[in-house]
Amino acid sequence: QLQASGGGLVQAGGSLRLSCAASGRTSSTYIMGWFRQVPGKEREFVAGIDWSGGSTDYADSVKGLFTISRDNAINTVYLQMNSLKPEDTAVYYCGASQYSWRQYEYWGQGTQVTVSS
Repeated sequence: QLQASGGGLVQAGGSLRLSCAASGRTSSTYIMGWFRQVPGKEREFVAGIDWSGGSTDYADSVKGLFTISRDNAINTVYLQMNSLKPEDTAVYYCGASQYSWRQYEYWGQGTQVTVSS
């Protein structure tokens, strides 16, 4: 199971940190990451991190603005989002995969991020 939290309402230029707590089948050896989705559009990749935390992957739109990290001691992945823009408004989903950086087998329930202008 994956439990996402940390979403909310923030003004443009502000910051938020999302958390994703993993339990059960999603082990600390999985690739984990974040996607986001707005109504009427496909879910899009945001960031991913390997099991060790040594390798990361970001969508071009968030490079240099968002940082993904993980704490395997508590099976939690974080997404630090800085300099937020209204176009970052979406439901953010955390996911996990045994095999792929951008196609996940396991998903959390999503957390809403709203950035006001």
